[in-house]
Amino acid sequence: MENSNSEDLCGIEPNAEGRADDPASTSSVYKLSGRQATVHQMVGGGKAADVILWRRRRVSCGIVVVATFSWLLIERSGISFLPLCSDVLLILVVLLFLRANYAVYRNKQLKTLPELVLSEEMVNNAAASFRVKVNYMLLMAHDITLGKDFRLFFKVVIALWLLSVIGSLISFFTLTYIGTIISITIPALYDKFGDHIDRYVGMIHQKFSKHYKIVDESLHSRLPRTLTKDKDP
Repeated sequence: MENSNSEDLCGIEPNAEGRADDPASTSSVYKLSGRQATVHQMVGGGKAADVILWRRRRVSCGIVVVATFSWLLIERSGISFLPLCSDVLLILVVLLFLRANYAVYRNKQLKTLPELVLSEEMVNNAAASFRVKVNYMLLMAHDITLGKDFRLFFKVVIALWLLSVIGSLISFFTLTYIGTIISITIPALYDKFGDHIDRYVGMIHQKFSKHYKIVDESLHSRLPRTLTKDKDP
């Protein structure tokens, strides 16, 4: 018995620090992202990911300041969003037009402005990503309609109920502002404190799974036997 235990212990290779890793503990580590990928890869990579993760601090700070100023201007002053956008665009167009004509009148050469053109590759990538998400939503709706996945049905019901409650308390523009602030702060915090967050979320997920299993078993026990036989393959 002792020989077998010693052989098992010898079979565990030490890590970089010289300590033996427990296979059970390493395999049971909960990942909030659900996959072995960096936060930079999960948010899409590139310059947009650098802004979201505050690697370009000036741009990230500028987005937060502009979003906060716009929210305060629209929500606190009572100005509607559409008239405000129209007025801002009107002022910009008039100023640019007068600037161009003034430069022609004074025989000055304006700086060339870069052309804003959407490339075909960018449009195709956006359309492909949108198609994948729409197909996933349709597949979820199909499974819920047929009653195949109770867990998915429970998640969708909770999410829609939360959206209904939040929508009745705050306006759509406030919800958009909160979403903007969350999208530019939560990924950065997770990138910095990911290990601690995964540990605590894993504990909550384990407790929630136990309660869900109890509820699922109680519901299956209350269903008629004919329905349970039909659902079994």
